[in-house]
Amino acid sequence: MPARRTKEKSKPYEWDLSPLMKSDDDPRIEKNLRDVERESRLFIDKWQGRTDYLREPLVMKEALDEYERWRRTCGSDGDAGYYFWLRAQQDMNDPALKARLNRAEDFSRKIENDMQFFHLRISRIPKNRQKRFLGHPALEPYRYFLERIFEEAAHLLSEPEEKIMNLKSATSYSGWTRMTAGFLAREERQVLLENGKKGTRTLSAISSLASHKTKKVRDVAALAFDSIMAQYADVAEAEMNAVLANKKTDDDLRGFTRPDQSRHLSDDIGSDVVDTLVRTVSDRFSVAGRFYALKARLMKVTRLAYHERNVEYGNITIKYPYGKAMRLVGKVMQDLDKDFAEIFRSFADNGQFDAYPRKGKGGGAFCAHHLASQPTYILLNHTGTLHDVLTIAHELGHGINNELVRRSRHALYFGTPTSTAEVASTFMEDFVLHEILGRSDDDARLSIMMMKLNDDVSTIFRQVACYRFEQELHESFRQKGYLSKDEIGSIFQGHMAAYMGDAVEQSKGSRYWWVYWSHIRYFFYVYSYASGLLISKSLQRSVKQNPAFISKVKEFLSAGLSESPRNIFGRLGVDIADKAFWSRGIDEVEALLEETAALAEKMGRLKGV
Repeated sequence: MPARRTKEKSKPYEWDLSPLMKSDDDPRIEKNLRDVERESRLFIDKWQGRTDYLREPLVMKEALDEYERWRRTCGSDGDAGYYFWLRAQQDMNDPALKARLNRAEDFSRKIENDMQFFHLRISRIPKNRQKRFLGHPALEPYRYFLERIFEEAAHLLSEPEEKIMNLKSATSYSGWTRMTAGFLAREERQVLLENGKKGTRTLSAISSLASHKTKKVRDVAALAFDSIMAQYADVAEAEMNAVLANKKTDDDLRGFTRPDQSRHLSDDIGSDVVDTLVRTVSDRFSVAGRFYALKARLMKVTRLAYHERNVEYGNITIKYPYGKAMRLVGKVMQDLDKDFAEIFRSFADNGQFDAYPRKGKGGGAFCAHHLASQPTYILLNHTGTLHDVLTIAHELGHGINNELVRRSRHALYFGTPTSTAEVASTFMEDFVLHEILGRSDDDARLSIMMMKLNDDVSTIFRQVACYRFEQELHESFRQKGYLSKDEIGSIFQGHMAAYMGDAVEQSKGSRYWWVYWSHIRYFFYVYSYASGLLISKSLQRSVKQNPAFISKVKEFLSAGLSESPRNIFGRLGVDIADKAFWSRGIDEVEALLEETAALAEKMGRLKGV
């Protein structure tokens, strides 16, 4: 059995979870869950049988104060649920932790179901009474929270119907998606490895090898990837039609008039804003096409194979040990704003980073927050690459965003709309990259600039192409009633070709690469990658022109869920429904592309192509 962690035994560069629990066997765990159940039941017993708060603003204020306190300090799983979620990320192979987490999630789900009456009943307040609530001075701290509930009301069902909707989602949606993901996760193929020998690898590893710098390695990996996608295309066809049918049923029951409307409502962004974003980026797909044409020239080929679009150009050899990387990020934060630097230092000093990879630890990186009363924690898997430095900055951006909201807003506004969730992360990441570029020679600069362009093209143009693919996918299904795997593949390839341009081949095997693209199972959220980065670029430009504008950035990052993104930007003098706003962000990408092409030309890298 793995050793149980305590505060005294915690290692440097791992999370200090003692603010939540001292160990996996801390006696406070059961007490905390009992407290959560007691506090939740007190609220439910007090308000479930009453209707006066639905008529009287002052009574509503009392109810919302108690609800806010519950959401801030208790929630549906307290410190124990957050603790075991974090511990499960540290050791994903420990069955005891999995069991504890499953029990905590079951506990939380039951409380959430019992608490949902409060939200649903507020949504049923008649429209003529809603104005009285929204205009009452005592309810001003909760005005936007109530506005959002009233806006959602038209699409909510009765309490028994909502419980049925929750229950059916397991069989009609999540079971299908877990099935396909599970099949893919178990697949292995023999591929060519970096050392020239053959070896068996999982799908995730094969995906990485398909972008390897050695052509033979990536070509063999791509064929293996193609074969897995083709093998499960029939399964994915059945799955996709099932979840598309379930989505249509849900939309019909809730009265949504377009497939992406529920996403826009939940993300607190107008459909007109998303439509303008998608249209503006689509109109500039030629920028992505020019980038791939430049990469093809640099790689000395006429066209890139589909799987070669993400191959790294050049060599970025400089290493960034964790200490060096943290000092670099800290310097950039200090240059930007003293509050950013203070938050960064507090995270580092208080054990809120888990830095290094180790056996059993979850891969990738994330920034986690739960209740407004709990610490933020950042997971890394630092190996000393440039990418790892940018990952620190990216996740720190989310953390700074969390802390600014925590300091400024109550618990009902603690969070960030999906539509702007990536603004802070990409803002910090790009400023760190700018610092690194300033320290690099031409060889490193060209490689880094190509890497940055690749990321920007993938985040902005590829995600918008994916969004358009989703739109056509849902519309075609609703017209035809069923789509074959080849029909889905044809739609997919059409949208990929639209943004990649002529310099990337739409290979026969790529017809089924939609099979593994998990984003399309979560419906229409990919626009937020593009919106977040383009908004970030607008803010970056303003700060570079006038460093004092950082105060406006902090104002935006402190808003949380207290106002719609459209209104927040409106107060900054920006209309995010204006095509020109999104175009200015794309102009930044195009300017970097032109600068990169000029540098490559100066260095003679494009001769003989």
